[in-house]
Parts: sequence; structure tokens; C-alpha cells
Amino acid sequence: MSSLYYRRYHFMKKYLAEFIGTFVLVLFGCGTAALSGGIGGVTGVVGIALAFGLSIVAMAYCIGNISGCHINPAVSFAMLLSRRMSGKDFIGYVVAQVLGAILASAILMFIVNSAELGGIAQTGLGQDGFGDASFVGLSMGGAFVVEVILTFVFVLTVLGVTSSEKMGSVAGIVIGLTLAFVHIIGIPLTGTSVNPARSLAPAIFMGGEALGQVWLFIVAPLIGAAIAAVIWIGFMKGKQDKRESGEIL
Repeated sequence: MSSLYYRRYHFMKKYLAEFIGTFVLVLFGCGTAALSGGIGGVTGVVGIALAFGLSIVAMAYCIGNISGCHINPAVSFAMLLSRRMSGKDFIGYVVAQVLGAILASAILMFIVNSAELGGIAQTGLGQDGFGDASFVGLSMGGAFVVEVILTFVFVLTVLGVTSSEKMGSVAGIVIGLTLAFVHIIGIPLTGTSVNPARSLAPAIFMGGEALGQVWLFIVAPLIGAAIAAVIWIGFMKGKQDKRESGEIL
């Protein structure tokens, strides 16, 4: 009985860590976008990008040793495909991530509606979008390609930097900076998703166009993550083959 209790406690700790991590990412990242006035506001593109990136850095060193700090269904999907997590954990992680993101968006909506900002119709909740919802009017096809590529770059970085214990001390910084730099180019284009949970939660509360377009910001990041996982598996297989042939000692 004690062994069963310990296993359940261990699983719950991981899921709670993912819930908290995603909550922080969405509240501070999307919150900065909504409360600072967006691209033309106080913080601008770089400030919003840094809010997302620094959220990852903070959480990586806070919960990284508990859950690995995925806080992103696309990252968890890549870990599943590369056989670095179980199907059970994948489901638990995604549920925790989505719930954390939803709570963060609910609190952000409460904050916006409690201030004299014109409500969420005026500020938004940091939602993603294409067409009229894109700052540069990016088409649906363009947005799909952008999200696949940005997620691929981000997830491949995560897979690479977390594959070696030697990188453990700097992994959080590398991942956070990578998330920031993909946001710098992505914010004017789509708002930058690369994270289905981060996109779904604001869309649920915004409704309308945001909710109608959110499918793209779920599907494209998962495809980008899958491509990253396949390529990473190829890299690792090539490395293993070289070891077996004696090219790497």
C-alpha cells in the first residue's frame, strides 16, 4: 500500500508542477501582451518575447527536477515520440498543462476586467491569430508554416539541450532564450504559439474569431514537434551507429 501511495504521490507531483509551470507561462507571457498594449505598447515585441522566455527560465529552475518543465503539449508530444516519456505521463502532462493555462487566462481576464482598460475586447488575452487577427495580416497557410517552423526550432532545442546531463545547469537558460527569440519573429506574424495549451486557453475566453482559429495553433505546433522528434531520433541513431562502428569512443 505504501508503495502504491508513493507512486501516486510521485505522479501527482509531476502533474502539479506542469500545472503551475504552464500557469506561470501563460499568466506572465500572455499577461504582458495584454496589459502592456501589445506590439505598439510599453514593452513591445522584445518585452513580450522576454516575458515568455524568462517565464521558462524561472520555471525550469523551479520545477525542472520534478517534471522536466515541459509546460507545453508540443514538448511533451516530442518526448513521447522520442520515447522519453510514457503514454500515461503524456496524458497527465497535457491535462495539467491545459488546466494551468485555462486558470491563468481566467485570472488574466479578471485582472483586465478589474482595471480601466476597456475589457478583454480592447486588450485581448494574448491570443494568437492569422488573417485579420495577425498584426501583418498573415494568411492561414503562412501562419501554419510559421508555427510548424518555430515549434520545430524550439522543440529541437529542447530535445538537444535536455539529452545530456552536462547541459543541465544551463538548459533552462538556453530553452528560455530560444523561446524568446522565436517569439521575436513570431509575434508580429501570429502572436507566436508553439504551445497548444498557451493558445487554447485565451481562445476559450475570447471566443469568436480566436476560438475559430485556434485549431491551427494546436495542429501546427504538434506537427512541428513531431518533425523535431523524428529528426532528433535520426541524430541519436546516427550517433549510436558511429559508436558501434568505433568512430566515437
